[in-house]
Amino acid sequence: MNKIFLVLKREFLSRVQKKTFLLVTIGLPVLIFGIYAAIFYFSVNSSSKTKIMVVDDAGLFKDTIAASSKDVTYVFTNGVASSELEQKAKSKEIDGYIVVPKGASLDDKINLVTGTKIGIMTRGTITDAIQARLEKLKMDALPVSQDLLKKAKAENKVDFVNINDKNDSGMRAGVSYGVGVFCGILIYMVLLLYGTSVMRGVMEEKVSRIAEIVVSSIKPFQLMMGKILGIGAVGLLQFVIWIVLGVGLRLILIPILFPEASHMVATGAMGAGGSAADMAGVMQALSSINYPLIITMFFVYFLGGYFIYASLFAAIGCSVSDGQQDAQGLTLPVTLPIIIGFVIMMQAVNDPTSGLAVFGSLFPLTSPIVMMARVTQGVPDAVSWWELALSIVLLFGSFIITTWFAGKIYRTGILMYGKKPTWKELFKWAFRKN
Repeated sequence: MNKIFLVLKREFLSRVQKKTFLLVTIGLPVLIFGIYAAIFYFSVNSSSKTKIMVVDDAGLFKDTIAASSKDVTYVFTNGVASSELEQKAKSKEIDGYIVVPKGASLDDKINLVTGTKIGIMTRGTITDAIQARLEKLKMDALPVSQDLLKKAKAENKVDFVNINDKNDSGMRAGVSYGVGVFCGILIYMVLLLYGTSVMRGVMEEKVSRIAEIVVSSIKPFQLMMGKILGIGAVGLLQFVIWIVLGVGLRLILIPILFPEASHMVATGAMGAGGSAADMAGVMQALSSINYPLIITMFFVYFLGGYFIYASLFAAIGCSVSDGQQDAQGLTLPVTLPIIIGFVIMMQAVNDPTSGLAVFGSLFPLTSPIVMMARVTQGVPDAVSWWELALSIVLLFGSFIITTWFAGKIYRTGILMYGKKPTWKELFKWAFRKN
């Protein structure tokens, strides 16, 4: 055990003391958060608007769309020649113009001539504003009162009521879907990233002949376990730092950058409509998620999945002699279950109680990805406690089997050079008695 700890310590310190570790662990999340915060901040507080001049000779709009959008400014005028409007557009005095000639009907096509590139979102905003006005004019022309038309167009609200969970709202379902996909993708990336990191570390030691010196004073199995545990400890440290950074940035920077956010949420919670109410609903849905359970299960499935795949990747790394190119042919059977788990996860977040989702969350090679997507939907609503317990038992039971399997291969392969072995030969190494 002491020798395993020495290898663990060496692997851990050799990675955390590198500048790249600090840059990736601390600098990268801060940079990403800063970029998104800057984009959001400037998009919310930007003073630039699209200026559209409207020559409404037919009198269809009558200044009715002037205040329909914060991003678009409409300037109404009459009797301006098309050549003058075109010159204004070319000189960037305006972004575009609309001409509605006298005698135009409500069914005529409306052209918006631009002198600059207008984005897809702004185009949609302008189109919606114009169509809303024309639709109102068409409704006014019908021999039906406006009250009856409004009642006919009013949407009936459909609420999904879960007898086992009163907080199971549509907004919460959407937020749970997003959190589930995020956790599943994160586990997917972690298994590939840290698994291949173990494989590369083993390959480098074997190719450089360092392993020959090390195994003279330590058993191959101890060397493998020390390497797996050391790199796993680095991964755990990174996740702890990321969680602390995420909570800190959320609690400190967001109130500074967006001081009006809490006011908007409070306004929405008191019944205000529009974006404030939507934001309040999102915040309420986010607060209803069981974060302690999700974080705990994330670490459990990270450790279980990492130990399984790290041992398999270590077995591949010790069996090849000529570097990454030889390893590519052996990694497909190991990476394939990870990819399959990702595919099942996309089904599980949409239907967490389906048979495929249950199978994927119990099968040890896919459960780290699939179960994380299901846990975010709620326990015991989407995942029963016995399923969760059985999944964890199977996961760590499989870890013991794969570690034994990889240890037997590691013992033989770490000192063997020559041609690349096949999976058939690897199984022979695993079940060799001596």
